[in-house]
Amino acid sequence: MKNIFKNFGADFSASVVVFLVALPLCLGIALGSGAPLFSGLIAGIVGGIVVGSLSGSQLSVSGPAAGLTAIVAAGILKVPAFEAFLLSVIIAGIIQVILGYIKAGVFGDYIPTNVIKGMLSAIGIILILKQIPHLFGYDADFEGDYAFAQQDSENTFSGIWRALSKITPLAIIIGIVALGIQIFWDKVLVKKGKIFKLIPAPLVVVIAGVLMNMFLSNGSSLQLRENQLVNIPSADGVGEFFSFFMLPDFKYLGMPEIWITGITIAIVASLETMLNIEASDELDPYKRVTPKDRELKAQGIGNLVSGLIGGLPVTSVVVRTSANINSGGRTKASTIMHGIMLLLAVALIPFLINLIPLSALAAVLIYTGYKLAKPSLFKEMYRGGFDQFVPFVVTITAIIFTDLLIGIVIGIGVGLFFVLRSNFKTSFFVVHDDSKYLFRLRKDVSFLNKPLLKNKLEQVPENSSVLIDISRADFIDKDVIEVINDFLQHAPLKNIKTSVKKSPVKTRHAKLKSHLNNQLN
Repeated sequence: MKNIFKNFGADFSASVVVFLVALPLCLGIALGSGAPLFSGLIAGIVGGIVVGSLSGSQLSVSGPAAGLTAIVAAGILKVPAFEAFLLSVIIAGIIQVILGYIKAGVFGDYIPTNVIKGMLSAIGIILILKQIPHLFGYDADFEGDYAFAQQDSENTFSGIWRALSKITPLAIIIGIVALGIQIFWDKVLVKKGKIFKLIPAPLVVVIAGVLMNMFLSNGSSLQLRENQLVNIPSADGVGEFFSFFMLPDFKYLGMPEIWITGITIAIVASLETMLNIEASDELDPYKRVTPKDRELKAQGIGNLVSGLIGGLPVTSVVVRTSANINSGGRTKASTIMHGIMLLLAVALIPFLINLIPLSALAAVLIYTGYKLAKPSLFKEMYRGGFDQFVPFVVTITAIIFTDLLIGIVIGIGVGLFFVLRSNFKTSFFVVHDDSKYLFRLRKDVSFLNKPLLKNKLEQVPENSSVLIDISRADFIDKDVIEVINDFLQHAPLKNIKTSVKKSPVKTRHAKLKSHLNNQLN
């Protein structure tokens, strides 16, 4: 409790930024999923308050995720009503809780750091590319769509090209001014006084955007259209507000489609959560480690609650988390407060929220994207070496041209290749001086090393002397043992003298040990 009050100023400022970022994304993802708009807001509220309270992460922010859009859209189409789909969200939540109890979160620890950094940079680049049309006032694609192939039949790059021919002058003016405010705020004003650290630049951006739209348009043709502003459902009273919440219809529980969709959501949401938790821990300036199994349980309970009251499925999400960290969030209070702000905004002041230009929020997301994909990160990864830089770049490219999960799988595959390549090169080495040869086996020598080892042994010329040092090998594959045994057997035919240096501890390779003992006697 003391820690929460100590960091309240920083957390409150960050929560305002996360709220402004989350608002259009919650609505956009619901729109792209073919779900009621309010269901996206419910998921954002639950992700902030429920998951934020139960999670062990201090900085991760949960809510509806772009990665689930296609699954949710397909799931809704397969069932008679949205109330039936809510059962899939509940099932997903229960499965995630079970995954947490069986400690499935450990799989998140196997994702390479260079792939995680590639994912963050890719999300940053995608944010910039996807928000450019919104900055220009072209809002055909829904907010929060990060896939290369868009639902409006465009792709990331063709959408930008199309936007260039449909520029709304006032939208781009607001967007450029909004970017300028954020840059000036961070580079100049924050250094001038503490007050500027407490006031979040995105809040100033939003207020400026609203005022510019009100005074510059003034009823003229410059005025932004309704679809270029935030549009959250507005209730005339308490009764109508509560009517936006829906209850699941349990009579559809026996439908196979409900269960298939629920299992699919559980798997994909858990994978996205593990990826984002790794990313949030990487970005955390205090390098705190999130308990993965507790996170799965928190996400599961969040989905259970969201499904019970009419919300979309939730996961831990990269964009809101990075906005939280980059805005100075320090504890989970910022996540919880952003959820409370979402609830209060839609309940009490929807008419004010609906005055916010989408181009102003696009500028906030573009600046967030820049912070995720700074050129300095690319330089850092390049200096780290070829085996770090290539998986990093491949991950970025794959995510940009496919989607998050496919890109991550490709990145992990490339990273695994470089791990195997490194192990392949360092498992053994050969040195020689005139006719004396040393073959030293180190670490794990697998069947992958068999062809090269066999080739090197066969290249030893006649009348040479060979020492095979296996004392430093932790594991030697049976195929490799056979190669060494074969060489030891036919070496005398080439007048090659052989000797073996064994490990002082008992070896598990009985067959090799027996033959090598004979060589030493």
